Amino acid sequence: MKKAFIRTMGCQMNVYDSSRMMDILRNLGYEETSEYTEADLILVNTCHIREKASEKVFSELGRYGQLKKHRPDLIIVVAGCVVQAEGEELQERATFVDIALGPQNYHHLPEKLELIRRKTKKQVIEADFPAQTKFDFLPAPGRQAYSAYLAIQEGCDRFCSYCVVPYTRGAEYSRPAADIIREAEAMTEAGAKEITLLGQNVNAWHGIGTDGKIWRLEDLIPRLAELPKLLRIRFVTSYPSDMTQELLQCFADYEKLMPYLHLPVQSGSDKVLKAMNRRYTSAEYLDIVYRLKDICPEIALSSDFIVGFPGEEDSDFAQTMDLVEKVGFASSFSFKYSPRPGTPGAAMKGQIPEKVKAERLDILQALLQSEQKAFNQNCIGKILPVLLEHEGKSQGQLCGRSPYLQNVNLPADKNLLGTIIPVKITKSTLNSLSGEIAL
Repeated sequence: MKKAFIRTMGCQMNVYDSSRMMDILRNLGYEETSEYTEADLILVNTCHIREKASEKVFSELGRYGQLKKHRPDLIIVVAGCVVQAEGEELQERATFVDIALGPQNYHHLPEKLELIRRKTKKQVIEADFPAQTKFDFLPAPGRQAYSAYLAIQEGCDRFCSYCVVPYTRGAEYSRPAADIIREAEAMTEAGAKEITLLGQNVNAWHGIGTDGKIWRLEDLIPRLAELPKLLRIRFVTSYPSDMTQELLQCFADYEKLMPYLHLPVQSGSDKVLKAMNRRYTSAEYLDIVYRLKDICPEIALSSDFIVGFPGEEDSDFAQTMDLVEKVGFASSFSFKYSPRPGTPGAAMKGQIPEKVKAERLDILQALLQSEQKAFNQNCIGKILPVLLEHEGKSQGQLCGRSPYLQNVNLPADKNLLGTIIPVKITKSTLNSLSGEIAL
């Protein structure tokens, strides 16, 4: 059987896309391998969010290009956002690439592979936004991990001034509820116990419901909660302005919806938020947080932060620090602002020196890490339900996830994989918990 190696860069949506491309390749007679040197096909699924992302891709491709010199029949495929943003440069700099597909085109992979196989074309690049959605053409999901991703919404209409997503993923599209429910059922039949609903603005999802009316996310979650084999539901990434009161209430009403919300704020300064074209204020963000904590006191929050956005002064950064202290995040992602070509932010006045950005990031991360460490330490002595997902590095060790998305390690028999068991937490670090089965 032919073998395929997939290298995934970037966000959870890329992880989902890679899994669906592997489903396509399985239908074409490929099996997945973890060793690129033994692959008949190498697929690199790319990300364009961060600075120098494309250079990382070209560096990665160079290794595969060297391999192809000795194995000319090796097929190299590049997919994802770098293709969408820099297809022409890819064509010039990586002539050994056989196929390049934008994030909305990977369902065309079978026909493009046929063109290469027949040597009809030497190189195929496709990076347009097709009228028909790719989701209509994907095969049924193959074997699933116990925790799986399911894309329900894609694209973005927000046009934050630092972000390339609207240009690489296109306009917002919400999948019909019936299609989502059908795929969720197939995923659970294939082994998934937990499903994370994905979207660039997942809580902006507004698909056609099974009753023919427009549903919102707060309508979809109850329907998914009815699936008997689906034990846990999560969703990511949410936009603050789309957190309706009805959606907040779901955290209290549906036990299967995990008490953990990733809600990116980016900055605590209203001036910076306005420059970023984020359509809320810090006070509005905090109001969502406080209302959610009232509804679901056990909720844990995570967020994204960008420091050093053009025009950010020391006082603006201080406001971000103040917001972090008020919320108390269980975990977070923080980055220095990196100008992305073609975005409004890249052309703004008041670009911040790298040294200042680095200093601010160090200060912010120290605070965020202290909050994360404190949250984890507070779990010691508690009994948490843990979904056991895979074997650990040590003999007899299993690893899983708590409701708060923490890694949990414990001694347990591998026959328990795929089950949710009560675990008494005995130890914590910055990034994980340890425990034992609660008797």
